[in-house]
Amino acid sequence: MSALMTFKPKRAFGGAGGPRKTPRPRYGTHLFLIVMSIVWLIPLAWALFTALRPKADTDKYGYFSLGGAFNFNNFVTAWNQGGFATYFVNSVIITIPTVILTLLFASMMAFAVSRFTWKFNVTLLIMFTAGNLLPPQVLATPLFEMFKHFNLPYSVSDSGNLLNTYTAVIAVDTAFQIGFCTFVLSNYMKALPQDLTEAAFVDGAGVWRQYWGIIMPLTRPAFAALGTLELIWIYNDFFWPLLFIQSGNRLPVTTAIKNLQGVFLSNYNLLAAGAMITVIPTLIIYLVLQKQFVSGLTLGATKG
Repeated sequence: MSALMTFKPKRAFGGAGGPRKTPRPRYGTHLFLIVMSIVWLIPLAWALFTALRPKADTDKYGYFSLGGAFNFNNFVTAWNQGGFATYFVNSVIITIPTVILTLLFASMMAFAVSRFTWKFNVTLLIMFTAGNLLPPQVLATPLFEMFKHFNLPYSVSDSGNLLNTYTAVIAVDTAFQIGFCTFVLSNYMKALPQDLTEAAFVDGAGVWRQYWGIIMPLTRPAFAALGTLELIWIYNDFFWPLLFIQSGNRLPVTTAIKNLQGVFLSNYNLLAAGAMITVIPTLIIYLVLQKQFVSGLTLGATKG
């Protein structure tokens, strides 16, 4: 009888309080990640290696060699010859308004489709998301012609239309980024309790008060992650400024690198130095906002 009373049933293997399985080492996954990291770093390392070498040594010893000197003369020449100070200012003029407008409009749309039930909310969200699947090159000609024939009541550019203006680049970049941001923010807002807006509605809060005073403060993590991603993506945009801006002094820095290219002969060492200079702001943004950038890679993927 005492033996039966002291008997304890065995717990299942791996259950609560039982022995745990030792996780198997994932050598294949680690090897794959190491190889992919090396593959991604090779172009950056090669560009830095080329930028540190004078063109004369490259012509003498070849690109695939270690002979010759290594210095920062190409960086100094690229900065002075390329006018990067002006181009960095142009990038700020384009990037900051685009990020602000994108997040503002996307948050409004996400609030509408996630917190209210109406006839076309899902359809509209699908349309916004489907816009990201459209290649930008398909709309290059129609947008160029539209901006070319869009006469302004006051002269913003020399031609009197939207070509060769920051407005054209900001408008197109904003339009192409709204879809992605709307999709992510709507998924994030759907995870917030509906009781918040319902209680606010009972207390007399209008739609704007619910959006600006309740939902927006709760989406700060999503805004931080999206803002970091958008800053990097829009800063690195090359296609739209190249298409809409013809004046060299209005180009952003990522597009202005082409000014370092000669007419008959290209100094690839100088181009590599210019490319490395343009990477510096991106690295600073990533290092300062690294936590938001990493969380932004999976933002909205697990929220339904």
